Amino acid sequence: MYCLVAILLLNALAVAQAMSTAAPASAAAQPATNLNDSENARKARAVLDQTIQSLGGEPYLTYTNRVEEGRYYPLYHGRTESTGIPYRYYVEYPDKDRFEVLHTKDIHLIPGTIDIGGVKVKNKFDLALIHNGDKGYEITYKGTAAQDKLDLENYLRRRQHSLEWLFRKWIRDPNVALFYNGAAVVDGKETEGVTLLNSQNDSVNVYLDLNTHYPVKISYSWRDPKDKQKDVEDEVYDSYKLVQGIWTPHSITRYFNGETSQQRFINTASYNLNLADSMFEASVTYDPTVPIKKR
Repeated sequence: MYCLVAILLLNALAVAQAMSTAAPASAAAQPATNLNDSENARKARAVLDQTIQSLGGEPYLTYTNRVEEGRYYPLYHGRTESTGIPYRYYVEYPDKDRFEVLHTKDIHLIPGTIDIGGVKVKNKFDLALIHNGDKGYEITYKGTAAQDKLDLENYLRRRQHSLEWLFRKWIRDPNVALFYNGAAVVDGKETEGVTLLNSQNDSVNVYLDLNTHYPVKISYSWRDPKDKQKDVEDEVYDSYKLVQGIWTPHSITRYFNGETSQQRFINTASYNLNLADSMFEASVTYDPTVPIKKR
């Protein structure tokens, strides 16, 4: 009798153990939720894929760097007194860039991009703003300083919502949901809109030309940590030209809360150059918040 009871207990334990080990395997076998398993999401994906092909397809998705030169117009409340600041801009995907202001004698750039006030020199002045990963540096005739914390946060936000990151990172992320928003008139052009929403509840709206399928505008918003108000930043793209198999906008206008904050007009652009890593490297040599000691 005791032997029979022991055998029954052993059998019960074996069955329980088998069930406990099978449960996780069963749960693991269940497919993850597909956020884009809907007709609307498939339409959004098709529109984005069409845009990528229109911009150049594989060359657009795989270029390693680009360089552009042109004139930069900082604006305040939609106005500028500048006749245009010549610049050169190097971008190394995904997280390095170098913005150079060339041969200018009186620099006063818009707050949030480069803000060093008016600096006058006798002959020439070169300024470089470097980003490498999540660090930023400003190089002036005084030396190299860490970029202002707020300016760096604004820059990193713009990079995370840039066209390159949208078409290379966002749409490849299975946790990003896509929504097709239909037709809209943007900057005088007929467009169709798509919203991308990531797992951090951060979203960006992309408006694509109905005829060329090129991006016309991107728009995103965030809450200011100080006043808790919503801020909106837009970028509008125009004057596309074919450069090395990639259709490249040669006019870019940025808006902040509906007001024009910056314009740049590209004269020349090129891709996949042999750029030295040292171009994106910098080390701090002085602190602009510390008064310079008089000799």
